Amino acid sequence: MMTISLIWGVVVAVCCCLWLILGIRRRQIGEPPLENGLIPYVGCALQFGANPLEFLRKNQRKHGHVFTCKLMGKYVHFITNPLSFHKVLCHGKYFDWTKFHFTTSSKVFGHRSIDPSDGHTAENINQTFIKTLQGDALNALDKTMMENLQLVMRPPILSKSKTAAWMTEGMYSFCYRVMFEAGYLTLFGKDLTREDSQRALMLSNLDNFKQFDKIFPALVAGLPIHVFKAAHHAREKLAEDFKHENLRKRDHVSDLVSMRMVLNDQLSTFDDMEKAKTHLVVLWASQANTIPTTFWSLFQMMRNPEAMKAATEEVNKTLENAGQKISFDGDPICLNQMQLNDMPVLDSIIKESLRLSSASLNIRAAKEDFTLHVEDGSFNIRKDDFIAFYPPLMHLDPEIYQDPLTFKYDRYLDENGKAKTTFYSNGLKLKYYYMPFGSGATICPGRIFAVHEIKEFLILMLSYFELELVESQVKCPPLDQSRVGLGILPPLNDIEFKYKFKSL
Repeated sequence: MMTISLIWGVVVAVCCCLWLILGIRRRQIGEPPLENGLIPYVGCALQFGANPLEFLRKNQRKHGHVFTCKLMGKYVHFITNPLSFHKVLCHGKYFDWTKFHFTTSSKVFGHRSIDPSDGHTAENINQTFIKTLQGDALNALDKTMMENLQLVMRPPILSKSKTAAWMTEGMYSFCYRVMFEAGYLTLFGKDLTREDSQRALMLSNLDNFKQFDKIFPALVAGLPIHVFKAAHHAREKLAEDFKHENLRKRDHVSDLVSMRMVLNDQLSTFDDMEKAKTHLVVLWASQANTIPTTFWSLFQMMRNPEAMKAATEEVNKTLENAGQKISFDGDPICLNQMQLNDMPVLDSIIKESLRLSSASLNIRAAKEDFTLHVEDGSFNIRKDDFIAFYPPLMHLDPEIYQDPLTFKYDRYLDENGKAKTTFYSNGLKLKYYYMPFGSGATICPGRIFAVHEIKEFLILMLSYFELELVESQVKCPPLDQSRVGLGILPPLNDIEFKYKFKSL
């Protein structure tokens, strides 16, 4: 028995030695400083996951603005100087920004690769998004979303007793419920064959979405969805409704979804369920970051009297100039793209909320060995390594944003009340100072519509409701760090608020 134990001990020791000799990457001349971490394969992932901001700041102090970390078997070069961001993006010919995103999508949503180079589809999804979410296409989306928000918020028949009654609800739950239903109807329309059960169906979809979204970080990390039976069932149920045979029964389906249905049928080899799961990608992308941003914008505005006053004045002025009248029984409020864009106070509130809550990781893969030239020098990059920005390093930098942890509703307003676009680092003007939506080729194509959705929500909340926090001096809830790297962090706990319909 002792002999067998001794043999196994020797084998383990030899394997450890081989890993130390062969498995650890060695920094070569011209490469950034390297942190391999102590755990094979995992590398620095645990330290990064526990507190990415402090981990990156610590390595920044140790190594400078460019360094490499091993994270779950991948080597990631972090660029932490915002003055270098535009120089990194100038190296676009060496980057494959689709590799990480398409692989993650297949892993999480359960379809085959949507990268055209893999041969399962010829659709350029990014171009489809740009064509249907930007420019003139936005007008129809904005109009439909505002109508659907009022459909959800504004009851068809409102008694005087209901108008006078205060309702108390968790603010995050409220934002989740309202934005999910309105956004779902805007993109995927209404099922005309099941009108009597629309409310129950929407609540079921909402529950399934929450169940699936809850384990999203684990799926991105590589855990198989079959480990999470309830979430797996929820994902399949959501996708079932997006089969083309079911989508064709719906009325007012958006141009985005309609175009994707046609392209899926013409240009892909996906089966019916895989096609449906590519539509589920659209649902998740439209909701997962918009909902928490809506919460933070409403919460930060309500707990800041100056912000509430400035926002209310801007909303009233915009509606007056647009000839829009607020009522419960008349036509719904409708603002066009130009009117929504010309609301700098709401813009600033949303931007400031995003600055404080975003934790996205901007990632690109190197297609080949090349030399990266940035503000802090030149560095050799190996093929298949990743280049990454972590915007919170910049968003919370006191040199760029004075008192960075404090919400200032007018931080993005200049002295004339217009949009402020000039920020500095080390005395130099920054080209990139605000990056919650990504950058360059990876920038979110639906970002303009997302901001419009949130503006419409805030406009309607200020127009139709009286609003109060249950606890007037409530503390800001902590951010849910489990979703670091995925976008906007939701609150770790909900905040109760009261609302009632105004007497119009």
